[in-house]
Amino acid sequence: MVSDLTDLCIAFTTSIRQALACIDRNAKGIVLVTDPERRLLGTITDGDVRRAILAGQSLDASVGELLAYKVGLLYPQPVTAKAGTERTVLLQLMQERDVRQVPLLDADGLVVGLITLDELLPEKVLPLQAVIMAGGSGTRLRPLTEDLPKPMLPVGDRPLLELIIEQLREAGIRQVNITTHYKAEKITEHFGDGRAFGVELNYVSEDRPLGTAGALGLMERSQGPLLMINGDILTRVDFRAMLAYHQEHSADLTVAVRQYDLQVPYGVIECNGPVVRRLSEKPLLSFFVNAGIYLLQPSVYPFIPNGDRFDMTDLIQRLLEADRQVVSFPILEYWIDIGQLADYEQAQKDVNDGRMGR
Repeated sequence: MVSDLTDLCIAFTTSIRQALACIDRNAKGIVLVTDPERRLLGTITDGDVRRAILAGQSLDASVGELLAYKVGLLYPQPVTAKAGTERTVLLQLMQERDVRQVPLLDADGLVVGLITLDELLPEKVLPLQAVIMAGGSGTRLRPLTEDLPKPMLPVGDRPLLELIIEQLREAGIRQVNITTHYKAEKITEHFGDGRAFGVELNYVSEDRPLGTAGALGLMERSQGPLLMINGDILTRVDFRAMLAYHQEHSADLTVAVRQYDLQVPYGVIECNGPVVRRLSEKPLLSFFVNAGIYLLQPSVYPFIPNGDRFDMTDLIQRLLEADRQVVSFPILEYWIDIGQLADYEQAQKDVNDGRMGR
């Protein structure tokens, strides 16, 4: 049970941004909104914040506004239990109500602690395999990639691919597949079977480029969720939070997205035929873009061809056409796609300056 409420309880007027910082610090995926006497007013989970961002909510809005948004959801009121409730009863409650955290209240209804599913079912190893797509030739980063595949470029004092594997291991993922094509020996010679890096590595060799999803047709199918990440992504995204989000939405595929703002350098005129209806001076347009990280259920395998070039965008489109559940998971943590020289230089600065936070 968590009894230190320092980074767990927040006020109704706290901003969503501050709540997110508390979720980071307490590492429980939740904050409890309480009054000054610590009576529970509501709960905000990591998933609640990400769904609010997708709905256009500002991080500077208050958690009170976010609680108002939750009123129409399945469990608008917090699922709670009395302090001292037996662990078996708490586990049954979580399973019945499909929650991962339960605030504990004393006889006066005041918050005294929190119990999480991870405490009741401790499992350091995630039931999740990972695939790192590392077969690209990195032409936009030449001459740096003339002798090295892009994922082996040093970031700080280690190859980018080593940083990705380390993050997967820290999240509890032990089985990692690496798809290779361009200068594959540079990767296999460095990592071997993966034991020196705390994981079990399997290599999927592409004799020709198969796109971002084609190599899945060459792999043995996993029995559970599969995490896929591009080999040129540097991020601190919480993979455990992404898996919980994926499961909450019963998704066939979850795609991580990143907000991208585009400043139009001109005044934009909207017309209805020849008639001007609106003028916006240098508007800021916001989009969610594909962040190159995915979670897939085994149910998607029938949509993937065997041995043909196939991209993740093709897979997503096929799933949408088949009316399968595809959801987006907004990344609020540090993220950079090292596709061009300027991105690589920025990643170097971020690692050296210790700026890989939110």
